[in-house]
Amino acid sequence: MMAEWFEDEAFWESFYPFLFAQERFQIAEEQVEKILELVDFKGHDVLDLCCGPGRHSIALAKKGLTVTGVDRSRFLLAKAEARAEEQNVEVEWVEEDMRYFTCHEAFDLVLNMSTSFGYFDNKDDDLKVLQNIHQSLRPGGICLLDVVGKEWLAKAFQPTTAQEAPDGSLLVQRHEIFDDWTRIRNEWILVKKDKAESFRFHHTIYSAQELKDRLRQVGFQRIRMFGDLEGNEYGPNARRLVAVGWK
Repeated sequence: MMAEWFEDEAFWESFYPFLFAQERFQIAEEQVEKILELVDFKGHDVLDLCCGPGRHSIALAKKGLTVTGVDRSRFLLAKAEARAEEQNVEVEWVEEDMRYFTCHEAFDLVLNMSTSFGYFDNKDDDLKVLQNIHQSLRPGGICLLDVVGKEWLAKAFQPTTAQEAPDGSLLVQRHEIFDDWTRIRNEWILVKKDKAESFRFHHTIYSAQELKDRLRQVGFQRIRMFGDLEGNEYGPNARRLVAVGWK
């Protein structure tokens, strides 16, 4: 069986400075405040699914919550562990693929942030992830997914973009929509001094209705869609699609 793109640790190592710039760590605490207010959180146990280097896990732990951070990248988990130790907070870190992680009725809130959903070649695996989340939540528990919405992407799509990192390296991104507007194929080219390396990856993109249908399919009863973590209405101008489901 061929490995999927996200299983290549070289991808996370090469693009870490772009994916996890310092300012993204700085806004994590503010984002966590907004999330807890948005869902009116009264629980204690939180799962940060696809936690990466622990931006939100650590911010949640700082608020006195019991946090489990799950990611399949050993490289990103090592970054998370080092940061948690540096900030003197306790988080349980678990190295696992989100298709296989489940912990029966152990959590009051499950977060999946920063478009860490829809990675898989088999779209049914997305459903499997949502089933795992539903099983891992206690009755009354909350699931929050934060992704790029298809509606905004259709409006703002650009085939090629470029950005410079503080160290002077350049990231060129090429994008292509395929499979009847259900997926996006990306090529990221990192130009550093006189060397260029290229990675290709893809993921499934969801409209609000499509994501809502999938959440309902796995058993979430009450579902709401927002355009940001402040709880503004979702629509074609919303840069994020924040889906919240209550078990």
